[in-house]
Amino acid sequence: MRSAPTEGSSRFVAGAAAVPRFARGPVLAAMAALAVVLTVASNGYGFHRDELYVRMLRPGWGYVDQPPLTPLLVRFLSYHVADEPWAVRIPATLSAVASVLVVTLVTRELGGGRGAQALCAWSYAFATSTLLFGHVMLTSSLDLVVWPLVSLLVIRAVLRADPRWWLAVGVVVGLSTYNKLLVVMLLAALAGGLALVGPRALLWSRWVLGSACLALLIGAPNLWFQATHEWPQLTVGQALAENNAAEVRVLMWPFLALLLGPPLTVIWVAGLVALWRRAEWRPVRFVAVAFPVLLVLVFLAGSQFYYPFGLLTVLFAAGCVPTAAFVTRSRTWLVLLVAGVAVNSLVSAVIALPLIPVGDLGATPVPDINQTARDSVGWPRYVRQVAAVYDGLPGPVDRRVVIITSNYGEAGAIDRYGPELGLPQVYSGQNQLHFRARPPSTTKVVVFVGGQLPTARTQFRSCHVMARLDNRLGVDNEEQGEPVAVCRQPRHPWDVIWSSLQHYD
Repeated sequence: MRSAPTEGSSRFVAGAAAVPRFARGPVLAAMAALAVVLTVASNGYGFHRDELYVRMLRPGWGYVDQPPLTPLLVRFLSYHVADEPWAVRIPATLSAVASVLVVTLVTRELGGGRGAQALCAWSYAFATSTLLFGHVMLTSSLDLVVWPLVSLLVIRAVLRADPRWWLAVGVVVGLSTYNKLLVVMLLAALAGGLALVGPRALLWSRWVLGSACLALLIGAPNLWFQATHEWPQLTVGQALAENNAAEVRVLMWPFLALLLGPPLTVIWVAGLVALWRRAEWRPVRFVAVAFPVLLVLVFLAGSQFYYPFGLLTVLFAAGCVPTAAFVTRSRTWLVLLVAGVAVNSLVSAVIALPLIPVGDLGATPVPDINQTARDSVGWPRYVRQVAAVYDGLPGPVDRRVVIITSNYGEAGAIDRYGPELGLPQVYSGQNQLHFRARPPSTTKVVVFVGGQLPTARTQFRSCHVMARLDNRLGVDNEEQGEPVAVCRQPRHPWDVIWSSLQHYD
């Protein structure tokens, strides 16, 4: 008979698994260091286009392109804390810091001791995607925690032979649907792994079925919104795939090496192999099989190339166990490992964080690698350029003149910076903004911004380009070079015009 663990013992017995002591010192130090770095860098280049967009959305049960949580957090923080990037990014920082703990707990659950946990915490905390999604408040920022946490709870349920953990899985999945429905892809990948290599009995276990029912119950209001609005997120997802699929299906493969950073690739590959081959991990080797299943799903969906990141971190956490054991055999390998982690952290920080002066950013390859960087610069200047066109209209500006933008980033920027320049309410036909408001039926003159101008020309008798947006930073983002036009004399009623400008992507 095994004796009960005593307080302070290095291991405790749970089911059939012996779990090492939590490496409190190095893990908490890594979390604190990440929190400091992200906080110091939080204002950075400025708002990201998605932050400007969700800041505009009024609280609701859902939107055509996303559930309610991220817009609710951003709007609350911008209105009640500060209307600045650092304020709306507080949840992203907290999510990134919490994800360090969760990912390290996966390493611990798989038998990783102090060295493996320290390796996991410090290398993951300053990996590329951790810094990137921790710096900007996106729906993917909150998913930094969700995917590893679901995976951790599943692994615990199996390795500890304690099915009650499945109920925790249901709670996390249900709550996560208020941020993003993408967690369904993770569940499909895990189910695919179970179906292929077992233990298949889990698929019809009453605990797993109960977990699914619990998730559906918790997520019911969000799912009800989608069902009663004809599942708009599926429509948006299809539109996104139509625009991105060809590029995503090519880029997703090299980006597997870039999501954490090339030096860390060998660690997550080691985790993939070890999950498949280690006898003591055999009950959870379906996690290894779930990864290629996920890659197939991402390839078929063609929406975003970074979707495999959540499960990739679990492979990385697993890989820290054999990697830490291996490097302890040789001081040379240990030095090489530390150097690789340090170099990866430094390069990741330069790529993911606003460390390069904004005036020099366009002369570097960073905007080509990091889309969030190029989508965060130039917004105040763009709005001033729109204001110059608006103010330059001949005679007293008619209050019935409106501004319409082609995308939500432009609209969000004008909504944030336009009032202080005297600009009126802005409108856009993209995603949820199409339903937020449309121009009054009396509107005769429109200042039209962006790439939808060819469509606008078909709806007005005249459209003249008065300026082109220029961030003057040499950063080639979506707005650079786009027209600002004045369109007059609508050809059709505004319900017809507004329908022509609607688009999802």
